[in-house]
Amino acid sequence: MTKRMLIMLAAVLALVAALAFGFYLHIQKLIASSPKPGAQTVTSTKAALQDWQPQLVSVGSLNPVRGVDVTTEIAGLVRTVNFKSGQDVKAGELLVQLNADSDLAQLHSAEAAAELAEVVLQRDKAQLVAKAISQAQLDSDTADLKAKRAQVAQQKATVEKKTIRAPFSGKLGITSVMPGQYLNPGDKIVTLQNLNTVYVDFNLPQQNVAALKVGQAVDVDIEGTAGTTVSGKISSINPKVDSNTRTAQAQATLDNSKHALLPGMFANVRVNVGDKGRFLTLPQTAITYNPYGSTVFVLKPADQADADGKKPLVAQQVFVTPGNTRGDQVAILKGLQEGQEVVTSGQIKLKNGTPVVVDNTIVPANSPDPKPQEH
Repeated sequence: MTKRMLIMLAAVLALVAALAFGFYLHIQKLIASSPKPGAQTVTSTKAALQDWQPQLVSVGSLNPVRGVDVTTEIAGLVRTVNFKSGQDVKAGELLVQLNADSDLAQLHSAEAAAELAEVVLQRDKAQLVAKAISQAQLDSDTADLKAKRAQVAQQKATVEKKTIRAPFSGKLGITSVMPGQYLNPGDKIVTLQNLNTVYVDFNLPQQNVAALKVGQAVDVDIEGTAGTTVSGKISSINPKVDSNTRTAQAQATLDNSKHALLPGMFANVRVNVGDKGRFLTLPQTAITYNPYGSTVFVLKPADQADADGKKPLVAQQVFVTPGNTRGDQVAILKGLQEGQEVVTSGQIKLKNGTPVVVDNTIVPANSPDPKPQEH
């Protein structure tokens, strides 16, 4: 390669380097002149210690301690209906009388036959003393009397079945049975519920079964009763775990002297387990759940001051270990210290070092016992 060619190559390389350096300076100038992102508006709260009763949470359904659909055991024509829908009744009170005329006639016939059999027996006893009849005849008369009396008892039971009474005290439901209506065995007459005490049946996962025991306190929130919370105690625990759901059923007894709770209602059940503890708590909206872990954004002063000499707040993402939840709150087991200010909404706009402005005019819910509201 000649000397002239080397000079030309060096000149080309120098030109390329000069153009690249000029382009680099131009890019740096554009970056420097580009507008910096402004501070993002967020809401925040300070992580605070609170007394917290550990609880197991489940959903359940209310059931009566005593509740049945009153039916008839035998067929018959309704003669009288002796109650009104929604009426309170006592145990043994007459509800419905079925037509029993033919059954009463058969009862009277059976009673007459039994009386005749008794007369025959007494007469044959006297004849046996006089050796006029054999012992076999007297035994036959005795057996006949017993059979006639059994027929009387059977017919009395049939007549009694035509009189339908309340099996226990309680409140009746709505009925459509009318006088003159024919009822078949098993036909529903009316619902009867004893509402003084109700059960709440609920299920818990098998890993929580060991924490349950009879007599444990429960708090029950009833849907549809203006946020009513009722306290009760666990009265029984099913000794078998469902092999399909791997849950165990428990039953708690609730006082219902005001009759505000009705069987079939939906309920949220909270079972108190263990002793109260103190936990750092945050609104659940503060936690961002990711496959690689749960995070929150903590607010802290920036390293450098702004033009006014003040250090703005910036966001710093940290990993935390969340625990149990309670209402709108979640317990933080690791990752935070008491008093640290944490972003509760607006995290989607943040990354490490983003300046923020806190506006707590409207903040996320943070109640340990939230109540549904209608607006």
